[in-house]
Amino acid sequence: MTTQPIYIVDDDDAIRRSLSFMLKTGGHAVRSFSGGADFLKDVAGLEPGCVLLDVRMPDIDGLEVQRELRARGILLPVIIMTGHGDVGMAVAAMKAGATDFIEKPFEKAALLEAIDAAVAQIAAHKDGATRGREARARLNVLTDRERDVLKGLVDGLPNKSIAYDLGISPRTVEIHRANLMQKLSVRSLSEALRIAFQSGLE
Repeated sequence: MTTQPIYIVDDDDAIRRSLSFMLKTGGHAVRSFSGGADFLKDVAGLEPGCVLLDVRMPDIDGLEVQRELRARGILLPVIIMTGHGDVGMAVAAMKAGATDFIEKPFEKAALLEAIDAAVAQIAAHKDGATRGREARARLNVLTDRERDVLKGLVDGLPNKSIAYDLGISPRTVEIHRANLMQKLSVRSLSEALRIAFQSGLE
């Protein structure tokens, strides 16, 4: 488990309270922010840590906060949280540099696993070229059709649109999607997207 601080950015007071309690009882240092603007105002002075960032907020949405962090050269690991997730939003979050994407409500174990993975990814100190080579090697196990489906997911397309573009049925797309996730040894769309982006599959 990481000892780095965790920053919760969510306009929902109940979510902030419950997450803070859950993480503090697990031994994490936690600081909460009621919105994106509030977080960005203080972020330059914060210690390195992991950001739990809500995607739908009234002042500045989570994706805009991500873009602003990158523009400022602040490389904190970000986990996007949303209750309204879809493939397009997952793609946008991952392209903007999120280390993971989790939908509310989420299990405590899944959240802690995402936090540990985010921090471990930063702590690994692997250069981009190495990550790219490893990702491309992992994609080599896919068939051409599975790569086509993955490209569709990278473009943010739902299964029906991928099926239409490839001239196959949505059910066949679902099968290819399940197969490629099994071959890549991933359990979530965000993990598959991360490998695709690292490999340069855009």
